[in-house]
Amino acid sequence: MPASAISRIELNNVSQSFTLHKKQVQLFSQLNLSIVQGQSYAITGPSGSGKSSLLMLMSGLEQPTEGQTSYMQDGRILPLNHLRAEIGFIFQQFHLLPELTALHNVALPLKLRGQKQAEQQATAWLEKVGLGHRLHHKPKQLSGGEQQRAAIARALVFEPRFIFADEPTGNLDTQSAAEIAELLFSCCQQKGAGLVMVTHSEQLAARAQHVFSFSHGNAALVEKGRPEVQCV
Repeated sequence: MPASAISRIELNNVSQSFTLHKKQVQLFSQLNLSIVQGQSYAITGPSGSGKSSLLMLMSGLEQPTEGQTSYMQDGRILPLNHLRAEIGFIFQQFHLLPELTALHNVALPLKLRGQKQAEQQATAWLEKVGLGHRLHHKPKQLSGGEQQRAAIARALVFEPRFIFADEPTGNLDTQSAAEIAELLFSCCQQKGAGLVMVTHSEQLAARAQHVFSFSHGNAALVEKGRPEVQCV
């Protein structure tokens, strides 16, 4: 992919806080971070440190309390909300629609975009993630690992530039988690998608090219293994 075609998410001096019981709670402060399409990132740290909030900021689904966010695409600098059509999301709780089959869950994003070959593309992706034999099963008929495979297919079916995953293996047993991790990284690599994960799993985080960590009692985000790089 030409360098000019690679998209990038930029966070500049971004801070996030909220009010709880009339007190201001600071999650993180003056954070600077660049997320590049085709690279993989893991965000780790204790519960309540701001990992999921940062994920929502990066994806353009939330606005920061302070600072600037932008999306660089094809040499243009755009507001981050332009990114929304270019992202897929994977959640710990799967978030499949219970009344729809695996096929129709995966086809839905394509149908909402008006694509006529939605079910054919959804079938191809379900086969890619090993669910070709489960096309017509509803979520309650699938195991946790199978539901997460369907969720990955749904996130990647329209070939987004970035995938955001919030604890994608958090509800899975060890073997299923390892299989999902392999599937997630390989699919993103094949499609040249950027992958940004929030995770408590050291094994999953270790697979990412960049690992950023919030520390206890500190709103700083530091790239692990490179102590000279501090994203504040």
